[in-house]
Amino acid sequence: MLLSTILLLSIILPGHSFIMPERTFQRPTTSAMGVSSTLIEPSQRDAHYGDNVAQYLVDLHDNKATFDFCGGMMFQLCLSKKLREHLLNVAEGEGGEQPIIFDSSKPMMSQLDGYARDAKADNARVFHGRELRKVPNAEGGMGFVLQLSYANGNDPEGWTKEEIQTYDGWGHDSGRTWRTADRYESEGFENFKSTYGPKAFGLNHRFYLHLDSSNRMWLSAEDGCEGTPSKAPQNLFSRLLG
Repeated sequence: MLLSTILLLSIILPGHSFIMPERTFQRPTTSAMGVSSTLIEPSQRDAHYGDNVAQYLVDLHDNKATFDFCGGMMFQLCLSKKLREHLLNVAEGEGGEQPIIFDSSKPMMSQLDGYARDAKADNARVFHGRELRKVPNAEGGMGFVLQLSYANGNDPEGWTKEEIQTYDGWGHDSGRTWRTADRYESEGFENFKSTYGPKAFGLNHRFYLHLDSSNRMWLSAEDGCEGTPSKAPQNLFSRLLG
């Protein structure tokens, strides 16, 4: 699982899809104070996006939205170019299935109908993804990125053959294979360093979306660690100061 705490300046920091009528759509904008509340607050999210989950994910990416994992670890959501293009086509009604946000009765991936311990993803119910560390200039100020890619479609930024063959994301990450930038590129992710930096490293996970009892959306990894869209602190001290 993702680490539940991180060391910053020698201090341990604490920390079913929505159905609405069709409407004229306007994309949210990011203010100087951070990500639009339309992307974070459940009531505003539902009123704005209705059942267009694909557009919601695209806008989270385009606005460099952060997800709060494990009570304080801010991960910027990044979609691969191919996944973003696919979701945009879905959002505009040009084919493909809308991503599913499961209801609060499905807080673990293992509770989904048809769940199996394998590497399969379909870009709607289950996604291929990676947690990446030491990414320069990642939004949130911690160097963390949560990347989602397009499965089953030869995405240049997607899972490599080796990642698919050795995937075991239902287990604890301490016993799993973390990949360096050099290894990613040697396995076929040719622009990894230019995209995420030469010191970045990561671990692949399958992800899905679900709601909680407060109607917040969570992006949840197969091992159970999950994050919800949240505004990143203005700086590393703001979480301490409130």
